[in-house]
Amino acid sequence: MLTPEQLRVPTLGSRQFQSPLRLSTRPGDELGDFTPDEARLLYRADFVTGEEIRWDLSFEKAGPREQIFFDPAKTVAAIVTCGGLCPGLNNVIRSVFLQLHHNYGVRNVLGIRYGYSGLNPAHGVPPVRLTTEMVESIHKLGGTVLGTSRGPEDPAVIVDFLEIQGVNLLFAVGGDGTQRGAHAIAAEARRKGLPLAVVGIPKTIDNDLPYVWESFGYKTALEKASEVLDCAHAEAKGVRNGISLVKLMGRYSGSIAAGATLASQEVNFTLVPEVPFSLKGENGFLAHLKRRMLSRGHAVIVAAEGAGQDLFPTSETERDASGNLALRDVGPLLRQAIVEYFTAEGIPAAVRYFDPSYIIRSVPANTQDSLLCDRLGRYAVHAAMAGKTDVLMGMWYNTFVHVPIPLVVAEKKFLNPESEVWRAVLAATGQPARFGPA
Repeated sequence: MLTPEQLRVPTLGSRQFQSPLRLSTRPGDELGDFTPDEARLLYRADFVTGEEIRWDLSFEKAGPREQIFFDPAKTVAAIVTCGGLCPGLNNVIRSVFLQLHHNYGVRNVLGIRYGYSGLNPAHGVPPVRLTTEMVESIHKLGGTVLGTSRGPEDPAVIVDFLEIQGVNLLFAVGGDGTQRGAHAIAAEARRKGLPLAVVGIPKTIDNDLPYVWESFGYKTALEKASEVLDCAHAEAKGVRNGISLVKLMGRYSGSIAAGATLASQEVNFTLVPEVPFSLKGENGFLAHLKRRMLSRGHAVIVAAEGAGQDLFPTSETERDASGNLALRDVGPLLRQAIVEYFTAEGIPAAVRYFDPSYIIRSVPANTQDSLLCDRLGRYAVHAAMAGKTDVLMGMWYNTFVHVPIPLVVAEKKFLNPESEVWRAVLAATGQPARFGPA
């Protein structure tokens, strides 16, 4: 159960410098306002009759503070991007730099190369000093100009390196693995007594970080995935008994699969990790697919990459460099099962298989994500300059808040099979709530 202490945001100490931002504390003077530390947002905004309102469970609102911890003229910042690619990484890099450089007057901003490995001098990849010319047009590009990598590095080595470089602010852009690393760095800095502000910026197209309403890259992923689904639909309808099978990203969360299904409105079956399914039997997936083909002559299937892991004969325990469980590839398994089933049933079927994962994650951000990236980056700078640390920028009820990183990495956010979103998927596809025994 969530406690008020878990929502408390660590700070480096008292703030002694006046913010250089031209803001005020008086509403109505045609200037933007500073955000006081006591500004809060309730964790729960939806209460039913008779339910106790927990006023003590609230997030600290994000925003510029009137007093800041660091002297901008003496501050050195660093930005690191980790994990897989995601639309909007370059937008975040650019917005963090511009907020630091133009609005706070921080003149030394370092770009860390190739993820956390760039913070370990043993890898021989020194940071680059970012400039206005360098970031001018990077928001129009996919990927990350700084490079990225997976896998942990020794936090003691990283903190020593940051201390040698004189870094006061570290912006860690990434998902749960990245944020676990950021938390370890913040803890090591505290152990050493080093005043280092570590601020995370949520990056995952799976949208699976808890206490983060939406992470950047998700809306772009949905847009591009829905385009693939439209093409898959055309392929399926273009031949007799056409079946298009599309595998989308989503290791543990079916958020992209569900969202793309709703955006496209051309999908007949959506398979996600949160809802186990059976292939065989009268109520199994293949039997439902057969009935669809006999009645309509074509079908579009979406499978999240983490769906159907229990269908494999053996349990794999291998992990990738980030510590994630190495998933078996459900796409080819489903394709083979469909081909074999329809062959056995004597029904000719043309099965097309699509795996656009790496294309979707490497495209530039769309308009919605560009706006989100800019705001996340700028709010992250406000938090760091105020001396907030071990904190992630979140958005809760459409409001930007500070979320302690330990809270974020303690769990994952999943697609709730009882949610309105999944009900909408069932309505759009017409598929049953479960494939297999009731």
